[in-house]
Amino acid sequence: MTHSQKLWWRRPLRVLQTNLQVRDTPQMVPEEIAAQTEAISANLLVVNFGGIYAWYDSKVPFHHVNEFLPKDFDLMAEILRACHARGIRVAARFDFSKADDRAFQCHPEWFVRCGNGEPKSYGQGRPGDWSRLMTTCLSAGYRNEELAVPVLKEVLARYDIDGIFFNAPHYEFCSCPLCRERYRQRLGEEMPEFPEHTPATPGLPAGLHPEWPAIVFQENMALLYKTVKDCAPELPVILYYNGYSSDHLAERAAISDLLCTEAQDILSKGRGDIPETWRPAISMRMGRSLPDAPVPFGIIHSCPGMDWRHTGLPTAEYEFWMSGIPANGGSIWHSVTGFERTISDKRIYRSIGKINRLTAKAEPYMEDAQSAAEAALLWDGPASGWAEGLLACHLPFDLCCPGQLTPEKLARYRLVILPEQFRPDEAASQVLEQYVRGGGRLLAECQSLHPVLAGVLGVERVLHRSGYLAASYLRVEDFDALGFAETPLLPHRGETLYCKPSADARMLLTLVPPFSPLDGVGSPPERASILCPQTDIPLALLHDYGEGGRSVFLPFRLGHLIETFGLPEHIELLKKLAWLLLDHAPFFELDAPSGVQATLFQKDGQYLVHLINGVGKRPLQENLPLSDLCFRLRAPIRSVQSLLEDTSIEVIPHPDGSTAVRLKELRLWNALLVNCQEEGTL
Repeated sequence: MTHSQKLWWRRPLRVLQTNLQVRDTPQMVPEEIAAQTEAISANLLVVNFGGIYAWYDSKVPFHHVNEFLPKDFDLMAEILRACHARGIRVAARFDFSKADDRAFQCHPEWFVRCGNGEPKSYGQGRPGDWSRLMTTCLSAGYRNEELAVPVLKEVLARYDIDGIFFNAPHYEFCSCPLCRERYRQRLGEEMPEFPEHTPATPGLPAGLHPEWPAIVFQENMALLYKTVKDCAPELPVILYYNGYSSDHLAERAAISDLLCTEAQDILSKGRGDIPETWRPAISMRMGRSLPDAPVPFGIIHSCPGMDWRHTGLPTAEYEFWMSGIPANGGSIWHSVTGFERTISDKRIYRSIGKINRLTAKAEPYMEDAQSAAEAALLWDGPASGWAEGLLACHLPFDLCCPGQLTPEKLARYRLVILPEQFRPDEAASQVLEQYVRGGGRLLAECQSLHPVLAGVLGVERVLHRSGYLAASYLRVEDFDALGFAETPLLPHRGETLYCKPSADARMLLTLVPPFSPLDGVGSPPERASILCPQTDIPLALLHDYGEGGRSVFLPFRLGHLIETFGLPEHIELLKKLAWLLLDHAPFFELDAPSGVQATLFQKDGQYLVHLINGVGKRPLQENLPLSDLCFRLRAPIRSVQSLLEDTSIEVIPHPDGSTAVRLKELRLWNALLVNCQEEGTL
């Protein structure tokens, strides 16, 4: 399908979402907003339309109309007209998650009830003459046939919108009579009591069926999706997905046309809780893990936390964070509080424009491009240490989630990584066994072993699990395979699965047991000698299996060590193990500091290498240019073109058929278009 034949929403998109504040309504000038959207190279504007506030003269009872709307013209119609005249699409944002206290007084059955029977409200202590906002129940009429459905029909009949975005559609626990009855009918049991649950205590009661939130959410959103499609079949519906979990990902894709997720950079939590740099990368790879799905949206908020939503992130931090969305194959979605006239932090629009213009340069090459990663990380919940480690050692990888684990999918990868968080059942274990038997490579971190995998990993039998080990070490036994000749002892902590290796397994690492309890590690130093400097307890086993297959088994949690301590030795160990399984010949290899992130895509015999510079202490205060970065592809290269940054490039062929590419400088984000003499194969 050619570009011109595609639906508009399957083409490259750069989104601006203006989270409009009702008191700023008099300052909204449609022509000005459209011109500013165009000036920052956005081609889709998401604007508030209905739900908590109606931004038009709604006739649906209890749909609260914004009191600050102009009386002499239709603001939404004028925004649509002004944007369409400039070729900018407009998606209507709806948020039916809350309503004001007048609706509550007239329809108390529409609202969430906590365990004590009280409604749940937000911002009761907010200064100003605001009405009280209450949380609406996903099962009740406000979010369904009595208000949300007629509002959607009203907007679709009156306005030429281009798409619909549902904000805050998630489930919140409700013990109203309707929810209790539906729970009883659907699940055949009584909803558990949650007497301590009050408006100030969020959460779910113990014993609540784990699928209940998804059941309620799915039924509500399926109704709203059907409503839209019955009125306007061609109109795309945008819906949230969880960027760090595959739970119900496919189900959400079935009741939407486009998926979006947030990778917030919440600095207001303090230095001790700075968001991990893997978040934009993982959230986009999660959305791209669905076969044949449109490119997912990555929403980046301009603020350093919603409690500071009227100011912006530090420029270097903000631009680095935004770059992670397009560089990982997503569509960038900018969320700002207000619009340019009302935003006091003037850095925000400049940064958005800069990233959008860079993104637009890469789009012709990224459209329909496929990941060229040669590793797959099995993902069932945040294996954040593995994500952090793989990014730090620059090994391009995709995510493979439960339900996606098939022989056909694994056959695309030279290396599969099985973290502790992914617990394969018998069927998944059989797929992994088949993959390795056929020549695949498996790096497995397991605290419990399925019998099918034990043979693959070179384990004769599991002996027992240790307690928590501290003051212990990983001892390198095979320097030829791993290196570390100058640092044979690597830090180790945590539980270890003691096992007996098969006769044909090769020990790479062994355990050095704790030399002291923690209360005696430093006092006195005269007694710090290691009682048992070497054991036969394996901590890494290398095992050949099947027709060229190979595995490395780690009976300890390497990902946890990387996540908790971030020591370069643990990241280097991950890299050495991956390189060993790739026969020391990865297709892509980058010589750069760990703060540089790299992704690799392929299209029409060309490769696109994205490099993002995140070097420096977070939050980034300034962008530190890097000099003389070098990457290597194991393919012959005809030419390399720098698409985003002006820098000189040197191409260096190697006798083994690989090619090195040296960049004079990397400032923020660059995409390198690599033309091969012949189409490379992984």
